[in-house]
Amino acid sequence: MKYFTKVIFSVLVFTCSFSSQADDIELGGIVLDRSISRFGKDFTFYYAGYWRDMPSTEGVTVVIYEQVYPQSGTLLWVEMNQKRIYQTYFGRRYNDVKQMAEQAVLLSINELANIQASIMLGESVDDQ
Repeated sequence: MKYFTKVIFSVLVFTCSFSSQADDIELGGIVLDRSISRFGKDFTFYYAGYWRDMPSTEGVTVVIYEQVYPQSGTLLWVEMNQKRIYQTYFGRRYNDVKQMAEQAVLLSINELANIQASIMLGESVDDQ
């Protein structure tokens, strides 16, 4: 009987500690990469690096899309919560991808501020 009591006590302690740890886990904003070219992958790398350092991104999803036009270059755009916030064009030659990612992050910060303000005011984010 003592062994059975110890086992039950151990299981209860384990489940209580597990549930309290689960409450502490927060998933920040997610950046999904739908790019296919080298420029798109580089852009996503820089953008995600900046995004990772941004606070209050819980529940925000960013998707980076890319469409390649073989003879003319690449169209790349960023959507935040299914709203297009940034769009750029990459030619077939050298582009300053890091600078373009920085521009996209600045626009993302603005959109994130709008989302947070809407949440604080109790407005639906879908209304915007």
